[in-house]
Amino acid sequence: MSAPSPVDGREARVTPVTPAPVRRRPAWHPATVAAVTQETPNARRIVLDVPTWPGNDPGQHLDLRLTAEDGYQASRSYSVASAGEGTQVVLAVDRVEGGEVSPFLVDAIEVGDAVEVHGPLGGWFVWLPGRSDRPVQLVAGGSGIVPLLPMITAHAEADDPTPFRLLYAVRAPEDVFFRAELDAAQRRHAPLEVTHVYSRRAPEGSDAPVGRLTRDALAQAVLPPEAGALVYVCGSTPFVEQVLRWLAELGHDVSDVRAERFGGA
Repeated sequence: MSAPSPVDGREARVTPVTPAPVRRRPAWHPATVAAVTQETPNARRIVLDVPTWPGNDPGQHLDLRLTAEDGYQASRSYSVASAGEGTQVVLAVDRVEGGEVSPFLVDAIEVGDAVEVHGPLGGWFVWLPGRSDRPVQLVAGGSGIVPLLPMITAHAEADDPTPFRLLYAVRAPEDVFFRAELDAAQRRHAPLEVTHVYSRRAPEGSDAPVGRLTRDALAQAVLPPEAGALVYVCGSTPFVEQVLRWLAELGHDVSDVRAERFGGA
């Protein structure tokens, strides 16, 4: 292994990371909607009471199943916006036009409604405090922030000294998910560095350029390859594939990059 390179006045730390072991076996669980709030103009935050939920790690996901009165069932996978040992599970669902499940979750689901969830699922797209001191670079497109938020929250609540940086691409300011949580994380002792990229409209008074994420903007916002960072990328399939190509072209080790894509309904 080569010697670490200096990054922002510090030595880059390249401690290897092994995938988190499977700590909780997935199973189907009955759930009840405990709260529903508007997250963005196109998305809702849904809090589920799941009495038998075993807890989940930051970055995991679940399958949610709806059953109609005539017995018809539909299920989709959703990232979990919460983590830990509690029995409340937080989701944030973006409406997919023409979809079968997300329009119901965004437009029609109500407190008291019954659903089923299967999980927790996934062990690769996970970050836990204390497992590594390698810097972490998060890259999110739109609702791709959902599985990254519990990583950010866990980092902040643990006052973990690991450098954390987020590049968040959205259409406009009102499309930012979890604004209060991100603002709070930036005020913690172990702060989160955030760069927003707005493709359609920037906040009033901002001089930030407006337009889709470019390779140059990505290179300026993310930690450099020599930092030895773990990189987590989540968003729509086209967004993730483009970011992965750019990261490789910029010299990032693809074995340090973990990606999740979405595109379902």
